[in-house]
Formats: sequence, structure tokens, C-alpha cells
Amino acid sequence: KLHCLKNYLTIPSVLNSRETVFTDMEGRAHAHRSLLLVFSLLLLITFSGVAEAYGNAKLRPSDCKPKCTYRCSATSHKKPCMFFCLKCCSKCLCVPPGTYGNKQVCPCYNSWKTKEGGPKCP
Repeated sequence: KLHCLKNYLTIPSVLNSRETVFTDMEGRAHAHRSLLLVFSLLLLITFSGVAEAYGNAKLRPSDCKPKCTYRCSATSHKKPCMFFCLKCCSKCLCVPPGTYGNKQVCPCYNSWKTKEGGPKCP
């Protein structure tokens, strides 16, 4: 009886230590998830603010040529690229950043299409 009683008394202490380990691990996992969530939200706020500021900042017509020169710098078809970029910039007063893509930053620039439905602005 004493032997059974001894084993019975040690089982709860083993369970308590395991519960403590699991609780501690869950707490760490929760802390990591919380930290990841906060970091993700900060990145989202930072980059959405940059994109919004870029898209809402209306260019002056005099800013179109330097912006389009950079936008068309990577293409081998510079003359048509510059022609359409300047035309789009004068209408939309916006040129997307970079040499390719990012058209979502300038909604007007992105939505202007050719008769065939292709993109008009480079």
C-alpha cells in the first residue's frame, strides 16, 4: 500500500511540471505570434503610406519629363515609351516608380487602355 501511495503522490508533481512546461511554451509561442503581428502591421502601415503618398502626390507638368526619362530608361524602345509616358503623365500627373510595373500606384495611369484593351501607359 505504501508503494502505491508513493507513486500516487509523485504523479501529480510530474503532471504539474509538464503543465508548467507546456504553459511556458504556449506563452512563448503566443509572445512570438504577437510580436510577428505587430511587426507585420508596422510594415503594412509604413508601405501603404509610402504608396499612398506617391500616388496622391500630383506631379507638375514640368516633372513629367524627368520621371518619364527614368521610367523609360530600361527599354530598347525609348521613343515610343517617352511619347506615351509623357502623354499619360500630362493627363494623370503621375508616373509609377521604377522602370517597369507598379502601375497600381497611379490609378489613372493604370486604367487608361488602348482600343484593343491593352495598357496605353508604359
